[in-house]
Amino acid sequence: MVKTINITADVPPIREMRITLPADGPVGPTDLVVVVISRKQEGSSTLGQLLQSIYFGMWRNRTDIADSCEFAAKLRTNAWHHTE
Repeated sequence: MVKTINITADVPPIREMRITLPADGPVGPTDLVVVVISRKQEGSSTLGQLLQSIYFGMWRNRTDIADSCEFAAKLRTNAWHHTE
């Protein structure tokens, strides 16, 4: 038997929770899978943070990319055709 139970809760700082399963839940050896999805939205990065990141300028020394806009458009086109 596979049963999905969704629980919305506030996790305390000690990160311990007690879960009471429904009466029709399994008894005995059971595998429980816990998926934690944070509801907090991370703040968006600022331009300054982006400029300081490892990703900014990572391809600047590539000699095979003359026009970065054209290169990006080609990548998108190729990716689009591969998904069809």
